[in-house]
Amino acid sequence: MSDRDRPLRVVAADDHPVFLGGLKLLLDTDPGLACIGTAGTGAEAVEVTRRTRPDVAVLDLHMPGTNGVDAARAISVAVPETALLMLTMLDDDESVFAALRAGARGYLLKDAQPAEIVHAIHAVAGGAAIFGPRIAHRIMDHFAVPRTPTSLAELTPRERDILQLLADGATNAAIAARLQLSPKTVRNHVSSIFAKLHLTGRAEAMLHARRAGLGSP
Repeated sequence: MSDRDRPLRVVAADDHPVFLGGLKLLLDTDPGLACIGTAGTGAEAVEVTRRTRPDVAVLDLHMPGTNGVDAARAISVAVPETALLMLTMLDDDESVFAALRAGARGYLLKDAQPAEIVHAIHAVAGGAAIFGPRIAHRIMDHFAVPRTPTSLAELTPRERDILQLLADGATNAAIAARLQLSPKTVRNHVSSIFAKLHLTGRAEAMLHARRAGLGSP
């Protein structure tokens, strides 16, 4: 079985056993997903993710000891190929943007429908950024300020082209194909964009680009 055909490997972390059990059942009953590990604390989430190296880690924010944001930050460093999806009850600005800065590609609330959770896992695994409706509205409200395209002045024309595609949620592979560049060249450009704009991940890059007027309407 090729990587494209196999189920996505997922680690789930939540400190509520009943919710965690239900989430594991959802993952195991979907043919496109497989739960390969669970954790009840942030520290356990980091350890299990380091050991199993899943495609996606689904994290709660409020967990004892190491919280979800700190766990996400540690996972982003230790296992950067693992996409992070936050699944939580917290919808305040501080929690949302702290999670994005820590490397989360998606943010859903726990009242999301099972199909939404499954879709979000596949989306973040594919490199997209995805948010629940209430979170999306909160993000849009936060960035409802005059556009500031001059903030992109430090970027080269090629970097602006790549940021334009990042704004639409394109993966590095899709960007490479669209611009006829090697994947390594795209990765280098993306790293340069993050450094110049002081960004911590793709989700934050997408929001920054949208704020500057890039991306499809």
